[in-house]
Amino acid sequence: MHRTQRRFVIAAAIALACATSSVFAQATWPSQPIKLVVGFPAGSSPDLMARTLAEPLAQALGQPVVVENRAGAGGNIAAASVARADDDHTLGLMINGNLTIAKILNPATTYDPLTDLTPVSLIAVAPLVLTAPMSAPADGAAFLAAARQAGDRWNYGTPGVGTVAHLGMELIKSRAGISPVHVPYTGNPQVITAMISEQVQLALLPPGLAMAQVRGGKLRAIGVTSAGRSSVVPEVPTLTEAGVRNLQLEIWNAVAAPNSLPKAHVKRLSALLVEIVRRPDVREKILAQGWQVTGTSPEGLANRIRVDTAAMSDVILRNGIQAK
Repeated sequence: MHRTQRRFVIAAAIALACATSSVFAQATWPSQPIKLVVGFPAGSSPDLMARTLAEPLAQALGQPVVVENRAGAGGNIAAASVARADDDHTLGLMINGNLTIAKILNPATTYDPLTDLTPVSLIAVAPLVLTAPMSAPADGAAFLAAARQAGDRWNYGTPGVGTVAHLGMELIKSRAGISPVHVPYTGNPQVITAMISEQVQLALLPPGLAMAQVRGGKLRAIGVTSAGRSSVVPEVPTLTEAGVRNLQLEIWNAVAAPNSLPKAHVKRLSALLVEIVRRPDVREKILAQGWQVTGTSPEGLANRIRVDTAAMSDVILRNGIQAK
């Protein structure tokens, strides 16, 4: 055999061996239970989402999917543990901040979401609802006009500095030309109590919390923060309809993995999750939890991370916001 031919045959054999090895490795993965880490306690919204995904994902992968709750620091403790995992069998069910602004908001955060984690799939989204006391104008445009006239005599409540409700309201302030003063509370229940008693005049709340009060006749829903009307609360108009331009603010849940997880596994996981969340029964479960199903490719989630990071980073830096 000619030397050139021999080299070609050897190279082809090596390529075939590598391809076979790769296919075999993909076919035998996962080889042990998958750990799905959640940064919030049992019964929380992210926990419920993780448990909704766990059983169908386990059936698709042929291995158990075990939900592990590691609460603390707004989910960043769990996200850091996922970023450090090197077993190829650890994933995270995370919220916006864990995958976007964690390091910008708090430089002491022990992982960098942009370099230490790899996007798998954006699972579901929901708008926030701008809510107000019952004494407020019901019409969105009239409410914003009243807010502009009130200036800093109005207050807005949030469950804390650096939360999406805080950052989102600062974004709305810049887009709507209003200037209420931030009053942080220890949680949304306290924000709701303060708004009912008119200690604060507006707040951004998750749909589940907001609409329970609205339907009970205790608060008004002024508008949602998504670009278009949401299937989660289709009866509530958008703030865009009230005249707020260039606004798209949503809370979301996503699955991410350590940056070390092989891309073939990431791609497979993403495809399975997209198929799972789009099943009618799973979609209905997620909608009942207050979320609108998305289900995206890794690239789709990566793009959402980039867009949201840019928007929220601008709010953080412009207002000098830092969370501890």
